[in-house]
Amino acid sequence: MPSARHSGLRRLLALAGAAVVITACAPMLPLDPASPRPQTRPAVAAEPTAPLDSELVSGYAATQASLVTRGLLRTDGGTAVSDPDRLARTFLRIALYDEYTEIAGTIVARESSSDLRRWNDPVRIGMNFGASVPESTRAEDTATVRSLAARLSQVSGHPIALGTQAANFDVYVVSESERRALGPTLRASVPGVTEPVLRQIVDMPESIFCLVVAFSDPRSPAVYTRAIAVIRAELPPLLRRSCYHEELAQGLGLANDSPEARPSLFNDDKEFAFLTAQDELLLAMLYDPRLRPGMDAAEARPIAETIARELLSQPRVRATPTPQPVPQET
Repeated sequence: MPSARHSGLRRLLALAGAAVVITACAPMLPLDPASPRPQTRPAVAAEPTAPLDSELVSGYAATQASLVTRGLLRTDGGTAVSDPDRLARTFLRIALYDEYTEIAGTIVARESSSDLRRWNDPVRIGMNFGASVPESTRAEDTATVRSLAARLSQVSGHPIALGTQAANFDVYVVSESERRALGPTLRASVPGVTEPVLRQIVDMPESIFCLVVAFSDPRSPAVYTRAIAVIRAELPPLLRRSCYHEELAQGLGLANDSPEARPSLFNDDKEFAFLTAQDELLLAMLYDPRLRPGMDAAEARPIAETIARELLSQPRVRATPTPQPVPQET
């Protein structure tokens, strides 16, 4: 069954010709420039009445209950950040390092330095639900993501929104069996996707609750052009919400995990369920125009230090720590 240690796993990969990112709870993947762009997103492959895996449902519910009992999965946003030097160091560790890399077709846990990566184009999030997901959950999750996207856009200053047309950041909420059948859908949706990446999604171990893969164009390897997030439909509400917070933020460019990132969602200890006050500052730093895609740590460090001092010298509006119940759509 899943463990708390691996629930927030993130992976960033480097594939031939460009940078690739995979994070679970993924690094940036290059697309084949000769591959045509898809015009529409195919539906999730699933049985008409695909059931959820009851053992996974009960196992993940027990995991969530255990984490909450231990004081983890906090929803209070964490303590205020006051040290600009520490904030700058945390930013460099999370935004300019990869936790995972691909070696000989296999993804392994090996941290390595990387360049700064983020989106230039507006991010348009598309929700894709498997047949196993009931309408009530679809409505709740869609409302959650719509609100979160608005918050991420406000914090980062980058256009991010939930949309139904021409999505470039697809979120798949699928059961175990539906995820294992996603291969054809992903090949059609992301021409040029590699087999190691597909295996990482299709064969995702039970210890991983969710993951995200961000793709770049080989001609601009530091600029994301597409992303895919996969969320387990078997997860209970708090863990599922936590996955949305983590994967959407990671898919924007905060790709690494570090025990030094505290208070933060980008830490494998699962202390927090949602983005913290520090995480919002990291997103603001990532999309500051003074930083540019492709910068290495040496170039980014003095700029990050300046931005950190500026951010901590001015009041900021934070998100509501504990989300209110989401009204059901009719």
